[in-house]
Amino acid sequence: MNAISTGTHTSPSGAVHWEAQGEGEPVVLLHGTPFSSFIWREIAPALARDHQVFTFDLPGYGRSERRPGQDLRLAAQARVFTGLLDHWGLERPRVIAHDIGGAVALRALLLEGARFADLTLMDAVACGDWGTGLFRLVRENAHVFERLPVYAHEALAESHLRFASGRGYRPDTLAAHLDPWRGEEGRAAYYRQYGQLEQADTDEFQHLLATVPVPTRIIWGREDGFLPPPFGEQLHALIPHSELHWIDGAGHAVQEDAPAQVLALLTRPFEKRS
Repeated sequence: MNAISTGTHTSPSGAVHWEAQGEGEPVVLLHGTPFSSFIWREIAPALARDHQVFTFDLPGYGRSERRPGQDLRLAAQARVFTGLLDHWGLERPRVIAHDIGGAVALRALLLEGARFADLTLMDAVACGDWGTGLFRLVRENAHVFERLPVYAHEALAESHLRFASGRGYRPDTLAAHLDPWRGEEGRAAYYRQYGQLEQADTDEFQHLLATVPVPTRIIWGREDGFLPPPFGEQLHALIPHSELHWIDGAGHAVQEDAPAQVLALLTRPFEKRS
């Protein structure tokens, strides 16, 4: 079993909790919302057999700092990520990003000067009108939702998490995903981050997607209810040299629904460009 080292990086948006394991070519895993680095718990150790794998919780999530007044916009998170790569001394890591982690990685690459060896985007927030449905309702009315009784908030957060999976979670897994959002502190943190996620932060780089300079792989769950398959198809079209892989029966949380299939895709060579 790989030894895990941990650390904290001080960023403008708060203290960032991170972990590293394994040796070899560096790989960085970015989570999305309403998740944390916990979502990589099965993927990271497997990749660490041949790589040095870095995971971290975005500010406002998981074990990283969560407090009033934090700048949790995607633009701010991209700057935090770029600074974290410098902190680790990583010049060209492989990057694997899920959900809003995709937007963070793309902003870092296209707008913040970060350099990657290659990029994998999994059910990623990256293009189109992604801020719809319950997400839009919560974002536009965060000041109302943050006043929900704790029990009502936790029921909503649990329902939202359940909808992300096409196959369901084990009870202990669901509880672990929900744990950071429990209680009054968790309720405040939950609506704080949703209230700052803006379409404008992906609109700023969407026109640059055709210029992504590294091999790019897109992995998408066929049953994704948050970002249905047309979002994956659009992203594939906007990054002309990208490869697109579907995972049947999987929802938005593809790492939970099909970890073996995800790992098989992550460890295969990238397709040669035509």
